[in-house]
Amino acid sequence: MTKSDKEGLEITELPESYQRYIDVIYDISKKKKGGWVQNKEIADKLRVEPASVSGMLEKLKNNDLIKWEPRKAIRLSEKGKQYAIQLDEIHSLLRTFFKEVLNIKDARVIESVTHEIEHYITQKVKTSLKLFLSKYLD
Repeated sequence: MTKSDKEGLEITELPESYQRYIDVIYDISKKKKGGWVQNKEIADKLRVEPASVSGMLEKLKNNDLIKWEPRKAIRLSEKGKQYAIQLDEIHSLLRTFFKEVLNIKDARVIESVTHEIEHYITQKVKTSLKLFLSKYLD
């Protein structure tokens, strides 16, 4: 059982727009020493203007999901990281489901569908999917 499972964080409690930003920040931070991310990197990845990113960063900061000061680098807070890890786990489970169970071969389709529905998967559904996959793939 992961830390996010134990603490009962429910990803569906966060607006989808918050989830997308947390997901992108987490993805970029995994590739960087110290985990610090620049506003421009987020804007580039999401294909939005840096000013739009700044507005969302303010909301994420107010909800204790990131550590950030204007014109400085961004880092997920512990709470933000727990949500990001949960999203990452859901993404991985869905990818496995589409590829191994439904036998979908097109990686672009898998990624597209996974990105669209991962934001609506509750802890209960995630746990059930994990259990199903472990039995199915045995």
